[in-house]
Amino acid sequence: MVLIVQFVIGLVFGLGLVIAGMADPAKVLNFLDFAAIPAATWDASLALVMAAAVVITFAGFRWLRRRAAPLFGDRFQFPPGLGLSRRIVIGPVLFGIGWGLVGLCPGPAVTALAIGGTAAWLFIAAMMVGMAAARWLPGRSVTPPARMRNA
Repeated sequence: MVLIVQFVIGLVFGLGLVIAGMADPAKVLNFLDFAAIPAATWDASLALVMAAAVVITFAGFRWLRRRAAPLFGDRFQFPPGLGLSRRIVIGPVLFGIGWGLVGLCPGPAVTALAIGGTAAWLFIAAMMVGMAAARWLPGRSVTPPARMRNA
């Protein structure tokens, strides 16, 4: 049953990415091209998609925090509120730079594999190389810290 639920959630997520246009690098790059504002090429529609995602996520977390346990597990594993660290700043900065350069991030890239396009295949290959390389960085832990595993 867990696999069926996970499949349905992934399918809905992927369909949402395709419908919103986030699997199309050109649409994403048009949104990120702030120099084009207010020219006709700038596309603000993804701001609405992101705003909707933030609202839904906020509501979902509030609902989850009121539950005693998850549907398919014995306890929740929320990340601790540890404030800012170098990794918390550098990771999103690198993510944003990559997203801005190619117009893809991991979720939409996997979705874009299904609808074709060489860019998605190249992005996924580069992402896999980057993930493998990150495991070799000094001080990089492959497993989450104990405070996250036992949250």
